[in-house]
Amino acid sequence: MNLIAVGVNHTTADVELREQLAFSAAQADDALVGLRELPGIREAALLSTCNRTEVYCLIDGETPDFGEWLAQARRMPVETLRRVLYTYRDEKALEHLMRVAGGLDSMVLGEPQILGQLREAYARAHEAGLINGELGRVFQDVFSVAKRIRTETGIGANPVSVAYAAVSFARHIFADLKQSRALLIGAGEMIELVARHLEEQQVHEIVIANRTQGRADDLAAQVGGRGIGLEELPVALEHADILISCTASPLPVLGKGTVERALKRRRHRPMFMVDIAVPRDIEPEVGELDDVYLYTVDHLQEAIQENVRARQEAAEQAGALIDEAIRRHHRSRREQRAVGVLRDYRRQGTELADQELQRALAQLEKGGDPEQVLRRFKHSLVNKWLHQPSVGLRRLAAEGRAEALAMAREILLDQDNLDDQPSDQESDPE
Repeated sequence: MNLIAVGVNHTTADVELREQLAFSAAQADDALVGLRELPGIREAALLSTCNRTEVYCLIDGETPDFGEWLAQARRMPVETLRRVLYTYRDEKALEHLMRVAGGLDSMVLGEPQILGQLREAYARAHEAGLINGELGRVFQDVFSVAKRIRTETGIGANPVSVAYAAVSFARHIFADLKQSRALLIGAGEMIELVARHLEEQQVHEIVIANRTQGRADDLAAQVGGRGIGLEELPVALEHADILISCTASPLPVLGKGTVERALKRRRHRPMFMVDIAVPRDIEPEVGELDDVYLYTVDHLQEAIQENVRARQEAAEQAGALIDEAIRRHHRSRREQRAVGVLRDYRRQGTELADQELQRALAQLEKGGDPEQVLRRFKHSLVNKWLHQPSVGLRRLAAEGRAEALAMAREILLDQDNLDDQPSDQESDPE
């Protein structure tokens, strides 16, 4: 097959090196032009994310020096790359590509974003003219098995990040998050992830409260929300169905009394709260209040560990699907080898039929009996079609090649419709 997968990922390179190797969309287009110029490259695609940069290609002849090419493309010493670069070939490369697409090779097992990123990489390479035939079929097989992994296993069903777990807990309390209002306290990386997950769930409103309101405004603008200062928390709390907090404050930012007053104004409509911060942002006594569902990061971690185990079981199922897909891919490639033979055989048979047809038409024009003409046409065409197979079969028999004869019988004869007549009584087509 001559399929090669080469690159670096989160298991071989630290984040600083991965950042240096990352390609923007425009840089990826330029890199594909450079890939096209490498000797032996027949088809190729480039995938670049925050956690991996990989090249997938079909080659003719010797494998190009991808380390040298990547070092030049990213303007760094090649020795730095050779320590972290891995290479997979043929079946191992196909398996690796399928594991990447299925989320089995990701930092977070089963994360779904990588499949979309891989589709974008395929589309970019196809547009650049670097994917046209066999590699295109490889990618279609990869996308097909990735879809099966998503639909037939629970690889992505359970959250394994704190931010996503917090939002998933909220979905258990509120059947329709589209009607809910969310209040987030803090504006760091964790709250940013929570905000993005809530945006994906189409929450009715997102309010972000932070000690520095400018930072809250910036983050809120990214998710279609509204930023406020911490002094506005008591009023914002009255309208919040979901509250998730993660600040760096050494003391709680939300006390029992503030929540009690908000509940009265809400007429005791339930509030879902998640305190991700360590030390905690929400006083533990808040959890004692009626109509408040308070969870801490410990609750989330327990759920995450259980979900990790579930994903690992799903990953084993996904591995079996990949093994099956690889077998199907190899079978399909072997079947492709017959295409040329079938094409030539069809052409030869068509030419023979055309010759006999022209002869029969000429006889009809001269006034020949139509029934006799058609009988001669049939007899002559069958004999000519069977002449070459007959010569070959006699040669196999003379050479004692019983297995080849059995294979020829399997190919040439319809076993379900054979007469019971012994083979030595069958007429010779010659």
